[in-house]
Amino acid sequence: MLWFKKKEKVNKEAEAPVEAVAETESLNVDGSEVSSDAAATPAVEADPDLSAVPAYDEPADNASSVEDMQNDAVSVEGNPVPQEDYSAEAAEADAVAAEAVTEKAPAKTGFFAKLKQGLKRTRDNFVYNLDVVFKGAEEIDDAFYDDLEEILITGDIGVQTTEEILERLKENVSKKHIVRPDECRELLVSTIEELMHVDENEYVFEKETSVIFMIGVNGVGKTTSIGKLASQFKNDGKRVIIAAADTFRAAAGDQLKVWADRAGCELISGKEGADPSSVLFDAVAAARARRADILLVDTAGRLNNKKNLMNELSKMNKIIDKNYPEAHRENFIVLDATTGQNALQQALAFNEVSDLTGIILTKMDGTAKGGIAVAIQSSLHVPVKYIGVGEKIEDLQKFDEKAYVKALFERDKEETAEA
Repeated sequence: MLWFKKKEKVNKEAEAPVEAVAETESLNVDGSEVSSDAAATPAVEADPDLSAVPAYDEPADNASSVEDMQNDAVSVEGNPVPQEDYSAEAAEADAVAAEAVTEKAPAKTGFFAKLKQGLKRTRDNFVYNLDVVFKGAEEIDDAFYDDLEEILITGDIGVQTTEEILERLKENVSKKHIVRPDECRELLVSTIEELMHVDENEYVFEKETSVIFMIGVNGVGKTTSIGKLASQFKNDGKRVIIAAADTFRAAAGDQLKVWADRAGCELISGKEGADPSSVLFDAVAAARARRADILLVDTAGRLNNKKNLMNELSKMNKIIDKNYPEAHRENFIVLDATTGQNALQQALAFNEVSDLTGIILTKMDGTAKGGIAVAIQSSLHVPVKYIGVGEKIEDLQKFDEKAYVKALFERDKEETAEA
């Protein structure tokens, strides 16, 4: 038990259980039939080898298959994700939310302030407790490192990442002959910053003809992230096509259509329950015919049957290999930061069936688990490429490790006074 826990500075909200996955994505339906105009594009020769790859083990009856697949989304713990009715009232509300896509605000305006505010709940616990140790410990000994270890782990940094951070910290303390605990704070900050570094070449896809698979369970903000990225790419002068290849989740295609319309991007979709690979096949044909810069592909968010998911992704990858070999490939997983360690478990599970190249962390503006970004990137060795702190289009930005660490550790005078 840490000696400083006698202080009554505990944010009880941060200790409250958070559902692993909540269906909170913006949903939009305008009542119009979603159709693909890919048929108007030059035909792409079908790949006869694809028939050898089974798509699903579900029954041939589309109606029953769709109903089964709608209930397929689960959290890592195995709890079903509720599928809510999509009412007219919800559609109207979501249309208002999606209106932000048409706004073209300066990319960086107020983003750091929002990030810092979003991480306040994390600072109120995690950083406060760290400062208590740095200022209160009399010497750098085993007890000092034990206290740091407990705080980092409870701050959702994770056991493995915590061990790596402390190893690096001890090495630096020894090299620089540091003897005072309070001098270790900046060393810890710089160590975490090094772990979170993202190279510029991680965004090379922006300069090439690219296909980006968007992966993640329902409710993490996948649809809205696709809409925001599409709008940002379009505002940068790129031609963007979106493929609605999550054909088994109710209204998934309709939701993407609203975002695509708002962003001014073309949407390729199929009938509900259709083979996702057939939608991708049409989308690839459209992307090549229209000379698109980026093809964003929505995928099904299912973890409870990894065999089906692996078959589906394998089949989709073969389509691109065969018909779009020149395209640069990216696999982005979208994770809800508010779910803490469960987000890390989702990433590890998806990484078993897909070669992840980037992470999008959403809902950083409402979490007390901001340290999870460190744990995810360190554990997977996959960079956090985007971070979301709100609903507006500019609230999803490229990850900046310096800004993130600064927002995580920099406390205002008011916060320091409260402590």
